[in-house]
Order: sequence, then C-alpha cells, then structure tokens
Amino acid sequence: MTQVHSVSSRRRLRIAALVGVLAVAVVARQFWPNRAQAAPSAPTDAAVPVTMQQVKQQDLPIWLDQIGNVQPLNTVNVRVRVDGELQKVLFTEGQMVTAGSQLAQIDPRVYQAQVAQAQAMVAKDQAQLANLKINLERATKLADAKAGPTQDVDTFRAQLAAEQATVQADQAALDNARLQLSFTNVTAPLTGRTGQRLLDVGSIAHGAEATGLVTITQMNPITVAFAVSQDNLAEILRENANQPLQVMAMSRDGQQQIASGKLSFIDSQVSAASGEIQLKAQFTNDNGQLWPGELVSARLLLHTQHNAAVIPATAVQEGQKGAYVYVVKADQTVEPRQVDAASVVAGQQWIRDGLVPGETVVVQGQSRIAPGMRVSAVNTEVATVQAASNPQVSR
Repeated sequence: MTQVHSVSSRRRLRIAALVGVLAVAVVARQFWPNRAQAAPSAPTDAAVPVTMQQVKQQDLPIWLDQIGNVQPLNTVNVRVRVDGELQKVLFTEGQMVTAGSQLAQIDPRVYQAQVAQAQAMVAKDQAQLANLKINLERATKLADAKAGPTQDVDTFRAQLAAEQATVQADQAALDNARLQLSFTNVTAPLTGRTGQRLLDVGSIAHGAEATGLVTITQMNPITVAFAVSQDNLAEILRENANQPLQVMAMSRDGQQQIASGKLSFIDSQVSAASGEIQLKAQFTNDNGQLWPGELVSARLLLHTQHNAAVIPATAVQEGQKGAYVYVVKADQTVEPRQVDAASVVAGQQWIRDGLVPGETVVVQGQSRIAPGMRVSAVNTEVATVQAASNPQVSR
C-alpha cells in the first residue's frame, strides 16, 4: 500500500510541474511582444540645430571709442572796467548774446564831466598854439626885414614846439576820458550764452574787483576733448595728414549720435603717467545739442577697411591656441578653424585671416557641437550651405 501511494504522489507532482511550465509559457507569450516594442532603438546620427551665417564682405569703419568732455572754444568772465553805480542790466540769465551787444550800464556822469574837462583843455591849448604861430610868423618877418631881433624868432619857435606837445598831451587825455566813458557801457566780447548774473542793479561796481558781471560761454562752434592710447598715435597722425579725421559725438552710453565733427587738435606730448595723448574735435553746434562740461562718447574714425570679411562677433570662440570658429562644410559637418580676429564694429567681427566670403560659420550653439558633428540651420536668415566644396582659405 505504501508503494502504491508513493507512485501516485510522484505522478501528481509531475502533473503540477507540467501545468506550471505551461502557465509560465502562456504568460511569457502574452507579454513578450510588448516588451520588445518598448525596447529602445539604436542611436541615429541626428543633426544638431544651430544658428549659422555666411561670411560677408563689406566696407568696415574702424572706430576708437573714448569718453570725452565738451569744452567751449572761449569762456569770458565779463568784468566792469570803471568804478560806479550799476544802473542797468540789459540781459537775462541764460540768454544768447551777440558780440558787441550792450549788457549793462554804469553811471556815466562822472566820466562825461571828465570828457568835457579834457575837451576844454584841448581847446585852450589849441588857442595858445594858434597865437604862438602868429607871433612866430610876425617875428620872422621883422627879422627878415632887419627890423627886429632874430632872438625873438628862436624864442617863439621853441614856445610853439612846447605848445604843440601840450596840445598832444591834452588830446591824449581827452581820448582816455572818452575811453573811460565808453567803459560805462558794458558790452559782450563774443557771441555766446550768458551764465548767472553776479551783480545787482544799484550795486557799486569796481574795475579792480575780480568778481565779474557775468560769464559768457561760446556755444558754436564747440569742441570735445578726449584721450587715446599712444599705440594709436602713429595711425592717427598718418591718416589725419591726408584729411582731418571724422569724430562722432555720441551719448555717454554710445547709443545715440549727437553731432559729427572733425579732429582739430593733437597734443604735442604724450602723458607719461597714463600713456595717452589728448585730442580735440570741433563740432558745429547750431542746435545747442552739445553742452559745455557734458560727458559724451567720442568715436574717432581711424580708417575704413574696404572689402573686409566679417561675421557676427558671437561666432568667434577662444581656445588654447587663440580665436577660432566652427565652419560648416558641404556635408553639413563642422570643423574648428583658427582665425585672426581684429576689431568688432556694431557686433560685427572683422576677420583678417582664416575665412573667405561665402563660407558658413556657426553663430550660436557652439556648446552643443564638436568637430565632425552634423548640424542643421535653425535661423531663416542663413543661406544654404553650398553643395560644392568650400574654397581654400588664404593664410
């Protein structure tokens, strides 16, 4: 009985094991296709999207940008030149005045009296001079006729010479009195803008005082003074010898043009302390857009580089060997290329050597690419990469 029971138990175990294997096979068959579909596909050689642009050829102005200070050509502190009461002020603060226009009136009565006195002295001495001439003429006739002494002739001649000198001195005194009288009318020595009035009507003005009546500043033309490095001096002298260099006065942030002028002054010495040389440019200031003392950005046009190869400045990267760019080849793969990068003008980089017009470079997205990778253009402004091989770059 024991043996029969053992055989039956083993048979039941085999049947249970077989059923389990079949169940596992059924479950595996149901889930295997889904798992196969969920498996990742093999990696493909996808193009990296970047911004590209062709190398352009254009005339590129080369500027030097420096902070400058607006300075007037002339600034005059108008002072009274005679003593007296200030009777009239004939200008307002901040007014534009022309050269020779009257600004103020000093009490003229004292000086008018001095002129009258000097005129009287001139008239008196001129009368005496006329009398001496008559006496000299009479004595001369008598001496010639042997009717009078010749000594009288000599005496009258000496007196006449002395009186002529007296009349000249009187005339000089009269001229001086008239000059002092003219100083009672205070006039503008130049055309410009008045500042604050420093004397009030009714105050006593003194010619010896340093305090003036008003300061007049010439507004047109006007200059901008700025300094550049001595490294640029040789080129500035060479270019300026042909014709005065153009200078643009810009707002201090360099965003807005204010005026255009010409280089008018190059200092005779380079500053030993800073290694810079002072320059000045002169501007027409009809609209008063430049104001004395104002800080502006001065842009000096050194020269214009004709037919320069230019690319956006963002295309240039810095590596261990210097500046380089990623060039897009005909098969739309990229290769790094060393370039000689010069000036940047308005976001455009001048490439002296390493690129030729028509080649295409990566402008943005360099961090996502490496040599030999394929790229695709994401910007609409970029021309399509040429199908033919790119021309050789001159080194």
